[in-house]
Amino acid sequence: MRAKVIIMGAAGRDFHNFNVYFRDNANYEVVAFTATQIPNIEGRKYPASLAGKLYPMGIDIYPEKDLTALIRKHKAEQVVLAYSDLNDVDVMHKCAIANAAGADFRLMGMNQSAIKSKVPVIAVCAVRTGSGKSQTTRAIAGILRAKGRRVVAIRHPMPYGDLEKQAVQRYATYADLDKNECTIEEREEYEPHIDKGIIVYAGVDYERILRQAEKEADVILWDGGNNDTPFYFPDLHVVVADPHRADHTKLYYPGETNVRMADVVIINKVDTADPKNVELVKEIVKELNPKAKIITAASPVTADDPKAIKGKTVLVIEDGPTVTHGGMKFGAGLIAAKKAGAKKIIDPRPYAVNSIKETFEKYDHLENVLPAMGYGDLQIKDLQQTINAAKCDVVVSGTPIDLNRVLKANKPMIRVRYELQVLGQPSLEEVLKKF
Repeated sequence: MRAKVIIMGAAGRDFHNFNVYFRDNANYEVVAFTATQIPNIEGRKYPASLAGKLYPMGIDIYPEKDLTALIRKHKAEQVVLAYSDLNDVDVMHKCAIANAAGADFRLMGMNQSAIKSKVPVIAVCAVRTGSGKSQTTRAIAGILRAKGRRVVAIRHPMPYGDLEKQAVQRYATYADLDKNECTIEEREEYEPHIDKGIIVYAGVDYERILRQAEKEADVILWDGGNNDTPFYFPDLHVVVADPHRADHTKLYYPGETNVRMADVVIINKVDTADPKNVELVKEIVKELNPKAKIITAASPVTADDPKAIKGKTVLVIEDGPTVTHGGMKFGAGLIAAKKAGAKKIIDPRPYAVNSIKETFEKYDHLENVLPAMGYGDLQIKDLQQTINAAKCDVVVSGTPIDLNRVLKANKPMIRVRYELQVLGQPSLEEVLKKF
């Protein structure tokens, strides 16, 4: 008898764990996926073409709220949690739901879910989403490329569209983004790499992605998503911590796992954080992983045209995941607006429509920033409508992309940029030289 399994996910780690461990494993039958965290990802099917010979009809994807009913309907024996950026207490609530319905609750480690690369891998992960993984990845890529190394970034999955078409994706130009109908969230991760001339791979089947990327890389950079652990066994594991959420360093899953596995922990944003919180992160890292090297770094924020912000009434837009399930109340946009001398930063909530209004209802800690939600065409339209209805002089955009490429704003939009700036010793160059 095959053990019946339900995999809880958010269109990323769940599919990866299935592909690597369960797909061709005759000891298990995955009867369902559940989905949450990302809008409109349930109600789909993991296609038969990706699911393998044991699943000729594919696998249905349900809302996570149906978990108890699904366990009872299928008499599921195991529930596998396979997504990230969760409070430890929330993880145990999900465990209680599974156990109360009669199923075991399982968290998979890297020995069962990671893939070995033929070329060296540097993994960049984090304690929480929005800590600064992508800017760290770009900084590492710049150092390696200056030494003549061919670098390819493989990004944590964000397959929110047609899963068959998204199995293996390669991004080298803006045209690739348009061809693949990328969401705002995808563009936020891919565009900054493309701007630096770095090829990016992503998709659904990360074994196939890796084997293709290996053909054009001396070094693979794993650019992690949320605070997930790497999909590939790293030869160097770099983890970014955020002192704005200092106590989260050992309170979130699987961020603490990353800290315990790290070779290097970068404490980012020390230029805008309370020094006491920087020290708290250092203490926690030393407690969890005394062998890890600790690097401190700033994340200086610059607006393209600060004079256009000074004395004006401003709408601030921030990176969506950072201020939604990442739990931050603000990001680079708000910092830049205040630094430039904005007269007033408006509350966007009165102007929010449809899915954007629902986002504010779900994440009620948000006040003076607008998350750049764009998980599909309809949500992008809602975002555009919200921006255009807002009564302000100028929009300050703290997302890593040019929003004008995906929507039409009726007022000036000033981009905010930020890059990693390592402070003191050891430097990233020294760490990479030893690597």
